[in-house]
Amino acid sequence: MSCCGGKGGVSRGRSRRLKPKTAKDMKALMVKEYRAHILMCRPKYYGINYSINPWMDVANGADHKKAIEQWNSLEAKIKELDAKISHIPPREELPDMVFTANAGLIVKDTFVLSRFFYEERQGEEQWFEEWFSDNGYTILKFDHRFEGAGDALYIGNDLIVGHGFRSSLEAYTDFLEFAHPVKLVDPHFYHLDTCFCPLQDNDYLIWPGAFDEAGLQTIRGLGGEEITAIESEAKQFACNAVVIEKDVILPSGCPDLMQKLQEAGYTPHDVEMSEFIKSGGACKCLTLALTT
Repeated sequence: MSCCGGKGGVSRGRSRRLKPKTAKDMKALMVKEYRAHILMCRPKYYGINYSINPWMDVANGADHKKAIEQWNSLEAKIKELDAKISHIPPREELPDMVFTANAGLIVKDTFVLSRFFYEERQGEEQWFEEWFSDNGYTILKFDHRFEGAGDALYIGNDLIVGHGFRSSLEAYTDFLEFAHPVKLVDPHFYHLDTCFCPLQDNDYLIWPGAFDEAGLQTIRGLGGEEITAIESEAKQFACNAVVIEKDVILPSGCPDLMQKLQEAGYTPHDVEMSEFIKSGGACKCLTLALTT
């Protein structure tokens, strides 16, 4: 077919060519938009070398080979759901560095660095500070104990912050304009993310037995649908889930909560997390969302 040129004329044997795209144009075409961006740390040195919560028992150590397989399955599922993953290098002397949720809290372009309660994890702070500084974040430090996105979770425009075991109530002073402190009362659920998980539109997963009454009322006062885990599944870390829009990744062995999520319009995905539950963590603990 001939190309038309001018006012109804026929082209004179010369095809019209698009100008070659510049390198900048090509780069823009290759930039992929992801649904989420998540920080993880490979479990190369993961193990139960000490006990700092009721789940950890040195005599009941993690199967290292199985732990690597489970971590790889979680990473693969996150990628399958179209999320980008960045990695921070593991450190041999820091077996719990794999739990990146505890690194700190992201507030826009600022990284609020954790100050770990237990000495066994305090060595992680310098490496997380270095990684976030190298990646363009402004670093903010507290004088009080604070364990990052393990105890501080966004729900809509609000921030629920847990205290009682690892993070100090005083650590949240700078956030009080938009933060809502809640007290944790069961040592098996020593971090907020072990018993509470924000979803979309102020919906959330929760194990109510982990909170005092005032804390429950604070959470319920924000609106949204409450999806409650049964106790047996809460102790399987059902609420320690990774949320990517309407997709929710949670540990295997939680059929009741998976059904409730489906009924509420979410798509649940389960991955085996047995070797990390031995340490008191699961899917959410192994991830830190870099986008909020």
